[in-house]
Amino acid sequence: MIETGNDGRTWLLTGPTSSYALRLTDADELLHLHWGPRVTPADVAELAAIPLPPERGFESRFDGHEEYPVEGGPRFAEPALIVRSGTVRGTAWSFRDAVVDGDALRLRFHDDLAGLLLVLNYRLREGHDVLERWADLTHTGQDDTLEVLRADSATWSLPLRDSWRLSQLHGRWGAESVLARSTLTYGEKTIGSRRGHTGHQHLPWVALDPHGSATEEHGEVWSCALAWSGSWRIATRQLPGGRVQITGGCGHDDTGLVLLEPGETFTTPVFAGVWSAEGFGGASAAWHRWQLEHVVPRADQDRPVLYNSWEATGFEVGEAQQRTLAERAAAIGAELFVVDDGWFGTRTSDRSGLGDWTPNRDRFPDGLAPLATTVHELGMQFGIWVEPEMVNPDSDLYRRNPEWVQHVPGRVPAQFRNQLVLNLAREDVASYVEDQVHRLLESAPIDYVKWDFNRCFTDPGWPGEPYPQRLWVDHVRALYGILDRLRAAHPTVAFEACSGGGGRVDLGILARTDQVWTSDNTDPADRLAIQYGFSQLHPARVMAAWVTDSPNHQMNGRVSSLRFRFVSAMAGVLGVGGHLTHWSEEDLAEARRWIDLYKSVRPVVQRGRLYRIGQPDGAGLSAVQYVLGDETVVLVYLRSQRFGEEPPPLRLRGLDPGATYVCRDSGREHRGAVLTHHGLRTGLSGDLDAAVFRLRRTRTG
Repeated sequence: MIETGNDGRTWLLTGPTSSYALRLTDADELLHLHWGPRVTPADVAELAAIPLPPERGFESRFDGHEEYPVEGGPRFAEPALIVRSGTVRGTAWSFRDAVVDGDALRLRFHDDLAGLLLVLNYRLREGHDVLERWADLTHTGQDDTLEVLRADSATWSLPLRDSWRLSQLHGRWGAESVLARSTLTYGEKTIGSRRGHTGHQHLPWVALDPHGSATEEHGEVWSCALAWSGSWRIATRQLPGGRVQITGGCGHDDTGLVLLEPGETFTTPVFAGVWSAEGFGGASAAWHRWQLEHVVPRADQDRPVLYNSWEATGFEVGEAQQRTLAERAAAIGAELFVVDDGWFGTRTSDRSGLGDWTPNRDRFPDGLAPLATTVHELGMQFGIWVEPEMVNPDSDLYRRNPEWVQHVPGRVPAQFRNQLVLNLAREDVASYVEDQVHRLLESAPIDYVKWDFNRCFTDPGWPGEPYPQRLWVDHVRALYGILDRLRAAHPTVAFEACSGGGGRVDLGILARTDQVWTSDNTDPADRLAIQYGFSQLHPARVMAAWVTDSPNHQMNGRVSSLRFRFVSAMAGVLGVGGHLTHWSEEDLAEARRWIDLYKSVRPVVQRGRLYRIGQPDGAGLSAVQYVLGDETVVLVYLRSQRFGEEPPPLRLRGLDPGATYVCRDSGREHRGAVLTHHGLRTGLSGDLDAAVFRLRRTRTG
């Protein structure tokens, strides 16, 4: 709901539990009033009457109060917008109008000297507390080109409190989405990526709670997330007066985003925010429900159990061997069979073939169609791995078009994994990439594409382009356009975003893909921490997780049971990546039982309300619990048992205390109040033990 004040200069956006308010002064300064629990128009009127701080010689009365700080005028806070037009520096805004269109509010401002129209957009979808914000910049002048050095999507202002705790998700390859919390101090804390993609090092999300007092279930939490898959930055600032603001947008610094010619518009990515009074778990639940309803494509459709052949075969891919693996995958209950790297061109190692997206005729004499047909006959869907934004120097594509890669004239391009980055900002390159994937999808009955990105930008040059900086933004725009058009042309094909694991996970890519590859680290114990952090923002429905071989040869050599590996991976979209031809008949039979169990709980896991119980980095119990209607699923883990003591009962969440719940496995009845206050006895013991509990509410009273 959006309400406009009687004077036409205050606005109140209200969701189920929260409100957001702002006002325009008589001098056309847009000030933030409120972001937090629901308030009324009368409350907003009182807030609007509170004067700004008095003028002081070395401070700005606007800092910490403005809705979208810009460069220029009596302000010193870091600007969200920096533009250059000829000799013009800074901006000075006059208010044009406000438009309320359903669930969206648009506030329009104009700078006559710079010839720039700024539109601040707000959207609060019905039934949700996640507020989406973004900005539109339009060059309204007639002559000079306007350079946009920085255009953040939004600035979020928090209420004045004595202290704040900052939560973020940091990491590296194989250790993504690790949750870290620290006291916010004066100054600026910036996270982001200057790598050309979202990056393994930080997810574009932050959360703050006053005094560090919020828990998983209680306390106020303010949280923000950016929908952008290229370089980005989120800066959290505590200003000298104690106020805190969060700004975020595409681009990591002020070296330049885009040039706007007269009549052109630049639209920033969405920078969304949510307030919750129900702790970090409540904030996560709001994020998850919003993504499932308004971000992730086809989120109402449960994702299939996947088998990927990479860890079984590496680059030694062949049709007969893939058929054998497919037969075993079908026998254990897999629903989607994926051929990973090594099926195309001269791709017998990571040294060649990228860019040549036609099947290797020695390995697939008749193309992919015969294998895909066999997979379909086995009752599974067929998927394929691609990395279309990259090229090996040893490839036909590079030999034909060496100028298509990002490179700086006169410099030797750096290679990672023996590959270079194609310049998708070039229209001819983007068109070629799209055409190649389109032809691939038409060549065989392909149901799924794993779209990888295994290299950061290191040589962001564009010979002959007068403004090469634009490739940072235009590469991502081109990627989005390619994915959007491919999805439209092939509406039944599912896409997974991958970047050497979790290197491209954000709300922007999730709007165009059905799931993401969370991490290359498939060790089940490590995965608990990765998945715990991932779930702070993203739902289980998009989190791909595999069961692979033990010992875990890729990461740490840890030995774990098939039970622990499956229950760990069942917390998201279940997949299997082990070498099935090396598994014993007992292992295969056990895998079939776990997959059957997962299918019985899949709707609850992928679409239910998530509760995190305990943290997975300790020695004791931790669990993830999902509730959907009358069904509850609990996945519980024990890292290690101490002193031979039985772990304490697990206190469940989100249950009806007056209801009776039946365990679908044991047949035992439990009262909701008992499960909530006294807990569920898990029976776990030893090291790396795990279990699944399925509960159904049968009656109330």
